[in-house]
Amino acid sequence: MCGLSAKPILDKSHESKIQYRGPDSTYVVNEDSYCFTFHRLAIMDTSSLGDQPFVNEQWVVMCNGEIYNYTQIKQNNTYPYKSNSDCEVLLPLLNNYSLHELCNILDGEFAFVGYNRQNKTIIAARDPMGIRPLFYGYSENNQICFASEMKELLICCKQVFPFPPGFYFDGKQFFPYLQLYAINGSKHNNLAEVLPTIKNLLIKATKKRLHADVPVAFLLSGGLDSSLVCSIAAKHLNKQIETFAIGLDVNPIDLKYAKQVAQYLNSKHHEVIITNADVLDALKQVIWLTETWDITTIRASIPMYLLCKYIRQNSTAKVILTGEISDELFGYKYTDFAPNAQEFQVESQKRIKELYMYDVLRADRCISSNGLEARVPFSDKEFIEYVMNIAPELKMNKYNMGKYLLRKAFDNNEYLPQEILWRDKAAFSDAVGHGMVDCLIAAADKMYSDDQYQQKIKAYPQNTPPSKEALMYKEIFIQLFGNQEHVISSYWLPNQSWPNCQIRDPSARHLPNYGASGN
Repeated sequence: MCGLSAKPILDKSHESKIQYRGPDSTYVVNEDSYCFTFHRLAIMDTSSLGDQPFVNEQWVVMCNGEIYNYTQIKQNNTYPYKSNSDCEVLLPLLNNYSLHELCNILDGEFAFVGYNRQNKTIIAARDPMGIRPLFYGYSENNQICFASEMKELLICCKQVFPFPPGFYFDGKQFFPYLQLYAINGSKHNNLAEVLPTIKNLLIKATKKRLHADVPVAFLLSGGLDSSLVCSIAAKHLNKQIETFAIGLDVNPIDLKYAKQVAQYLNSKHHEVIITNADVLDALKQVIWLTETWDITTIRASIPMYLLCKYIRQNSTAKVILTGEISDELFGYKYTDFAPNAQEFQVESQKRIKELYMYDVLRADRCISSNGLEARVPFSDKEFIEYVMNIAPELKMNKYNMGKYLLRKAFDNNEYLPQEILWRDKAAFSDAVGHGMVDCLIAAADKMYSDDQYQQKIKAYPQNTPPSKEALMYKEIFIQLFGNQEHVISSYWLPNQSWPNCQIRDPSARHLPNYGASGN
């Protein structure tokens, strides 16, 4: 995980606002009218040879990413590489392929910006799921600028926008190269073939993300997704892994299950205990880091940020594997109420398309702000392409258990015990402890009277805050970032047109099927 920016050369220098993303080193290259700045978190080839931007006669290029097929790419050309960095492969690829071809060749998580020194054009691209962040804006003289986070561009751009995942910019226009969310689920409908393929592809996706020149650790909530990632890693690394879990000091749900998984895997396990005071103290900092006003994202980001802060201060790990993106593929609690298979698929497509504004954003900011790198096995291009092509009839909850396909794919006691594999899901912000969300709601209730709330929300005709808590977040966001609310499209909520989903609070505990999830 790194931080990059490509902006006009300013008359006066200013301190970067995203240096925390790359605490190991910072390099600046001025090229024509652009200033290229790269804050490095050294993961592959930790020597100075891997420092960016990479420069040759034709290109200046910098990439925040991990290219998992870089060894195969290197074998296919004779370029005189100077480092063992995975990202240096961009230089020969830029010379030999179109941007559309290049982006589809890459297997990884990436956001890169390049400058063609011969024709004086700037190009950029972002991975199909938006795992690595990238923003753009236009300076006063209409010069396009790029950076890993919005805050870095606000010094030179009045309006900042997320770079769309699965797109590239060729110097003039944005073009799509891969839209995984558009897959309609029409290829795979044989359960006997689907289950082993899900298993094999997730194992493959996890294994490729274990390779690093620095220590790797794992976030473990005790839920299905993070537990599967940890169990696959433990089995295939053939050594003790290090796991981290977080919970409130009163009635945490996740900690007991995380401990159970850790004991089963014999991991070096850490429990981080937080209080409501810790939650409230971190609130403004978390909104500054996440650059969002969404209720769900902020609630879940607070404990994740505090957990990653603990890892940074108490561990040598620099790469963190997480379990995000499973819900969007296999279903949430609320997708139990999907009226039919087609609507299930459309909802999954919508969530995959928007994911970079919600859970992916949360994982990136909480991890990267602490000088760590996030890797997300469920985001693997091949894995997502396959699962999105599974007939939605198979993915719907007809089995009285959500994410049935994923559970059944690993249902042989080889990776997880039955009581973990088949435990009902709890949302992360709730599973840290219901009291965490309750304390945020109470803080907002104390901040605004009913009359004040009703008056203040009149200022927000679009995405009107549905609660005092939401208003509190929106006002902090505007205080920090001004008129940039458009960087996310709406509040994350269940599909309001479906039965039982007309809830104003996004927590799954307000759904009638929450059941045993909160125990």
